[in-house]
Amino acid sequence: MSARILDGNALSADVRAQLAESVKEIKARGITPCLAVILVGDNPASAVYVRNKVAGCEKAGMRSLRFDFPSDTDPKVVLDKIAELNADEGVHGILVQLPLPPQFEEKEVLEAISVDKDVDGFHAENVGRLSQGQRAFFPCTPHGVMKLLAAGDVDVAGADAVVIGRSNIVGKPMAMLLTQAGATVTVCHSKTRDLPAHTRRADILIVAIGRPMFVTGGMVKPGAAVIDVGMNRIPAGLPNEGKLCGDVDFESVKDVAGAITPVPGGVGPMTITMLLANTLESAQRVAARKGV
Repeated sequence: MSARILDGNALSADVRAQLAESVKEIKARGITPCLAVILVGDNPASAVYVRNKVAGCEKAGMRSLRFDFPSDTDPKVVLDKIAELNADEGVHGILVQLPLPPQFEEKEVLEAISVDKDVDGFHAENVGRLSQGQRAFFPCTPHGVMKLLAAGDVDVAGADAVVIGRSNIVGKPMAMLLTQAGATVTVCHSKTRDLPAHTRRADILIVAIGRPMFVTGGMVKPGAAVIDVGMNRIPAGLPNEGKLCGDVDFESVKDVAGAITPVPGGVGPMTITMLLANTLESAQRVAARKGV
């Protein structure tokens, strides 16, 4: 029996419809949520991501600002732009698209963004708040995963959860959110011994390692919820070469798992949706401070 599909496209559409209504309400009070996006260089994938984020803002009724810089830009120019946006009361969220060219110190750039406008959730203060269970902007992909699990009626409390990948963007914050929701969490990575022994006991398996079709059906516990965060291309020489795929071998896993996200159409749409949600929340915080 095939796994239930956790449809990120459908959930994203529902959440964005709710966001659009909230945007109308706050605009009626004189505040238009605004996201500023900075893109440095000509990475084709980054350009697509930025275009989708800007389009998502417009469809939700939000304002968007886009700033493009060539790949040889002096980091000070970008830092000055961030400082300008930090001071602009009409901007509620600031996002710097990663990766950055080699002359940039990524940590310096991310820390330059005001914690109150850090809608990506990467600032050290937001990460610290998340680790302590305080109010924070959650990183968008892990936040989207939690929404997918909730919408799919996957019981997180008490579950054995395994996260493959320990990045600051997905793996680490994912583990913290699952822990806060009551799961018992194991984080696996490139140094993990006997990875299948961990994955086969997972009630919830989150895969975020950037290796196409790495997790196969034999690595999955029957009935588990499998969340595929990967976005890759099928390697040369394999059937459907060049087609989009995740870090999970969907065809072999779907007959073992109880629930699974597809690629595309799973986690991806929810990532941008949660970015919009964070931008709206930032605007709502401003409205509360102003008493409007």
